[in-house]
Amino acid sequence: MLYLDELLKAGDFPKAVNSLAADFMKQHGLAKVHQVGLVVHDVEEAAEKLEDQGFGPFFIAKGAPVFWREKGEERSISGKMGLAYHQGVELELLEPVVGSDFYTQSLDADGRIVVQHLGFLVKGVDAWADKVTRAGLPVWVRGQLKAWPSTTDFAYMEPLKDSGLIMEFINWHILGFSFSPPPGLLKTVGRLEKWTGKRSISL
Repeated sequence: MLYLDELLKAGDFPKAVNSLAADFMKQHGLAKVHQVGLVVHDVEEAAEKLEDQGFGPFFIAKGAPVFWREKGEERSISGKMGLAYHQGVELELLEPVVGSDFYTQSLDADGRIVVQHLGFLVKGVDAWADKVTRAGLPVWVRGQLKAWPSTTDFAYMEPLKDSGLIMEFINWHILGFSFSPPPGLLKTVGRLEKWTGKRSISL
């Protein structure tokens, strides 16, 4: 397993993150990693610990996706996630969800924060997933989230054979226009959550 604290030892966090997917990016013509997916036992507890170290604050939300298709099978799941940025890289905290063991299998018995996947912002999730599938790395999970006016499409691919890391394609969009959640917005909403004492918004 790869742990967040190991990556943070590098002075240049984005460089360390991108080095993990260097071969994959070169093979498929991708520029940089947008997101590091981190599996934890409890999102709110992990967010608090990281915030005490100067990260975030994290925007935390819970709910169910519009759909979650795992290895071709439709599943009904629900879960919780936290989002913040560190040196321009999005950190996504994820805890085990109800209805799937997709994240559970990456949990660390000692409670360390595990790097499970690396995410890339793309304009066409299905087109990229098909391209990588044809190259020999099939889709593990295809899903969609809705949060107010925005929709997020995502596809997790099967793990890379050499590292075991999962590559993810992500597209946030509103009325057909792609965007990326601004770091300042996530931080502001995270601060509001902390101020109100309600650390998790239902989507």
